[in-house]
Amino acid sequence: MPEYDVLCIGNAIVDIIAQSDESFLAENGIIKGAMNLIDAERAELLYARMGPAVEASGGSAGNTAAGIASFGGRAAFAGKVADDHLGGIYAHDIRALGVAFDTRPLAGTPPTARCMIFVTPDGERSMNTYLGASIEFGPQDVEAEKASGSKVVYFEGYLWDPPRAKEAIREAARLAHAAGREVAMTLSDSFCVDRYRDEFLELMRSGTVDIVFANDHELRALYQTASLETAIQAIRGDCRLAAVTCSEKGSTIIEGERTISIDAIPIDELVDTTGAGDLYAAGFLFGYTQGRSLEDCGKLGSLAAGLVIQQIGPRPRQNLRIEAEQAGLL
Repeated sequence: MPEYDVLCIGNAIVDIIAQSDESFLAENGIIKGAMNLIDAERAELLYARMGPAVEASGGSAGNTAAGIASFGGRAAFAGKVADDHLGGIYAHDIRALGVAFDTRPLAGTPPTARCMIFVTPDGERSMNTYLGASIEFGPQDVEAEKASGSKVVYFEGYLWDPPRAKEAIREAARLAHAAGREVAMTLSDSFCVDRYRDEFLELMRSGTVDIVFANDHELRALYQTASLETAIQAIRGDCRLAAVTCSEKGSTIIEGERTISIDAIPIDELVDTTGAGDLYAAGFLFGYTQGRSLEDCGKLGSLAAGLVIQQIGPRPRQNLRIEAEQAGLL
């Protein structure tokens, strides 16, 4: 029996989240709605200019692991922090949520990664990430027993930015498939897709990746089309299973010629879209590893995403298992 439901692999990043307006983004050259990679100097500059902020352990795959644990799933996370103050905060936070995290911290520099997230009044988030120690994640950090002993190994597309992480992901996928497990990825960001389109398609077409998560912008970027329907039709032949989120329009699950439409849950107020895709993946993968129908998987994903966008920050404040039980999904 697998020891874990999902092993999530990603950049271990401390999120620093602040409210801002459109003029702040323009004045500071921040691309709205994107994840902008920045160096240490710009990280210090933006930190000095941002208003009151909330700090929390984050990172895309880490958020997904936290969501799976909140549903009651067995989640593990692999990602690199430094042996410093922020690294200690990150490790404590994710373990306190019930996620297994055993990646050895980096001694010395660079410091633990951090992401400054500016949330505009429309709920859109613009991320500015200093990758720091997270870029040191490599093949030596792949825990064979976790990769082989998890029902699904899930990784974020953002990992394609640090070069040695690519080797680590391919090794984790090899171990997972050798043990009869599955591999999933999220495309992460349309700009990330633009950087690595050919490599992402190769991962899918070669069978290295079995399941793909994307939002509509990312999927259209992958196939370089303005038509979502065209992109959905294209991914049918490239990947065994895909889940595509479309904000308030819900999501679409694609398996071969089969298409399942899932409604978004009603919300009271859109506060912050940070973590919406990560939590959708959490709900979906929790249901998937429990043997639930694809429709149920989509509904669990929709529930988790809908709850997290009504708060500041990417980690669910509610117990997602209780929320799912109250919604009649468990």
